[in-house]
Amino acid sequence: MVCSYSPLRYPGGKTALYEKIKEIFETNGLNGCSYREPFAGGGGLALKLLLNGDVKDIYINDIDPFIWSFWHCVLYKTEELIEKINTTTINLEEWYKQKEISPEKADVLSVGFAALFLNRTNRSGIIKNAGPIGGKEQTGNYKIDCRFNKENLIGRIRNISAKKDRIYLTQLDAQEFLLRHGRKDKDENIFLYIDPPYFKKGKGLYTSFYKTKDHHYLENIISKHVNAFWLITYDNVEEVKFLYNQYPKIEFNTRYSLQNKRKAQELMIFSPKIKIPQSLEQNTTSLCNAA
Repeated sequence: MVCSYSPLRYPGGKTALYEKIKEIFETNGLNGCSYREPFAGGGGLALKLLLNGDVKDIYINDIDPFIWSFWHCVLYKTEELIEKINTTTINLEEWYKQKEISPEKADVLSVGFAALFLNRTNRSGIIKNAGPIGGKEQTGNYKIDCRFNKENLIGRIRNISAKKDRIYLTQLDAQEFLLRHGRKDKDENIFLYIDPPYFKKGKGLYTSFYKTKDHHYLENIISKHVNAFWLITYDNVEEVKFLYNQYPKIEFNTRYSLQNKRKAQELMIFSPKIKIPQSLEQNTTSLCNAA
C-alpha cells in the first residue's frame, strides 16, 4: 500500500511512481529540483517529494475550481478549513448539502470544503456525478464516513500548510502553465510531471476532461515550447502512441479505480533530455496505487 500524503483520493493518482521518479532524479542529477505539475489533482506525488526533501519546491496547478479551491484553503485558509472538518457531521444529509455547492455561487472556503467532503465520501473519490460510499440507502458494507478520518486528514493538512512557502499554486489552463513554467533558464533545474486526463476514460473520471483536439494541442506545446526535463503518463492507447511517436516510452501497470481496483495499462513518455534508468528500461513496471 502506498502511503498517501494528500488529503484527497484521486482517480489515476500517481503517488506509486515515487520510487521511479527518485530513480529518474538520481540518474539525471535532478535531486533538489523545482518540481512542477500542470495537472496536479490530488497532488500526492508532488507532496511526497516535497515533504521527503527530494525537491526544493513544487508548483501545483489545476484549472478545476473545486480542486484549486481546496488547495487554496489548505495553504491560505488552513484553520478555517480545519474548523469545518471538525464541526461538520459526515452523513447522507450533509452529503446532499455539499453536492449542491457551486463554484459560481459559493465562497472559496465552501467550495474547497465541498471538494474535500465529496472526494472522501463519494465512490472512487470522484467529486461530481458519483454516488456516496454505501449508497443512498447506506446499505453497503462501507458507510459514507469510512474514508473521512478527521484526525488523519487534519494532520495531513497541517503538514502541507507548514511547507506553504515552498508550494506555488495556480489555476491555469495546463497549456498556459507549461508556457509560463515549462521553460528553464541556463542554471535552473526544473522537472515537469505531466499527467493529462486519460485519452479514453477521462470524461468519466475527471470534472475537467480533454477532447481530442486538446490532447493534440498539449503535445504541440510540449514539443515546441518546453525545454525543461519532463515525463508524461497517459493511458496506453494507439492514439497516444501515434501522437508521441517520436519520444521514448515504456508501458507500466497501475490501478486507477479506487473502487474496483481494476488494472489499467499506461504509458510513460520521456523527454529526449532524460536518461532512462536501467530498472525502467528492463521491464514493464507493475505498480499499485492506494489512497
